[in-house]
Amino acid sequence: MLGNFTYENPTRLHFGENSLGFLKEELGHYGETVMVSYGGGSIKRTGLYDQVVAILKAAGKTVVEDGGVMPNPTVEKLYEGCRLAREHNVDLILAVGGGSVCDYAKGVAASTWLDGDPWETYYLNYKDPDPGLRILPVGCILTMVGTGSEMNGGSVITNHSQNLKIGKVFDSRLMPKFTILNPKLTFTVPQYQMVAGFFDIMSHLMEQYFSNEDDNTSDYLNEGLMRSLIHSSRIAVKNPQDYEARSNIMWTATWALNTLVGKGKSQDWMVHMIGQAIGAVTDATHGMTLAAVSIPYYKYIMHSGLHKFVRFAKNVWDINTDGKTDEQAAMEGIDALDAWMDEIGVAKKASDVGVTPDNIEKVADATILGGGFMQLTRDDVVEILKRAL
Repeated sequence: MLGNFTYENPTRLHFGENSLGFLKEELGHYGETVMVSYGGGSIKRTGLYDQVVAILKAAGKTVVEDGGVMPNPTVEKLYEGCRLAREHNVDLILAVGGGSVCDYAKGVAASTWLDGDPWETYYLNYKDPDPGLRILPVGCILTMVGTGSEMNGGSVITNHSQNLKIGKVFDSRLMPKFTILNPKLTFTVPQYQMVAGFFDIMSHLMEQYFSNEDDNTSDYLNEGLMRSLIHSSRIAVKNPQDYEARSNIMWTATWALNTLVGKGKSQDWMVHMIGQAIGAVTDATHGMTLAAVSIPYYKYIMHSGLHKFVRFAKNVWDINTDGKTDEQAAMEGIDALDAWMDEIGVAKKASDVGVTPDNIEKVADATILGGGFMQLTRDDVVEILKRAL
């Protein structure tokens, strides 16, 4: 392990099919007024909303409604949530839904009492909340896996007027205080959204994996998580009600992005940067935008990190590398990733998520540049997008 780092994660997890029972206990730590943030209403159709509200009322809480959080939360919705939280002097934000709702809740928690514009302060300038700022606590009840937002400080917000979708990673003050992880709550997610979440998990793992050449414990943990995800996802796409597979995937998603497997690593988040830029322009499903550009991206940078791609082929996909050049072995690993993507049914082309020859330049302009083994330029992004069409 190279470098120096600090690891802290204060989120308390309650896992399992009976985990909602811990909500009452958690509520005892917070004041009277709870803002319940949720999406388009699926939690009402499934009955989860009624269960949660009943627990809140039995605990003597006043409920503030904050529905309509969209899959790619907008800056306008962020402002609306802040206004609600201020008007009702909210004591706790309870995010009930998928990663977008959790992301949004953290944005509101950091912004409600901010003296200034949160979009400019946090998302454009990447500033952290001042030490004396009142930050609202967040709790999560997760209904869809993928983002890892239930145990990290990430908050992704979209500004359509500026064609930008930006993720701000807040410090540990914005990590959820508690999260309830009941795998059965994910059973009602449509297959398209389910597999998009699966690829989001894989992308988080790969983007932390494809960096560094040192012998790093984080990479061994990462390989195990990738193998677990691949195994369980194959079961889940055939039987989405398989509790064991879905529970393993839920647990993997949480550990894929709670900062553990990125420790001691430089990291390469360019797939997310390009995918988020596509989302800013087309509003496509996040996990699918990542899938659409991953194979072209990794083929594009493979030669800059050949050793790690060979390791990926051997340790994640069980590729026999005997008698093969490093380039052949590395390409077989990428081909195995490609084949798995076909198995689970994710987007394979940028055109599947709304990218056209006419808007490639706009997507490139919205992409935040960086890289890992290879530092990308805007021209590189344009070329990758062309290859992804």
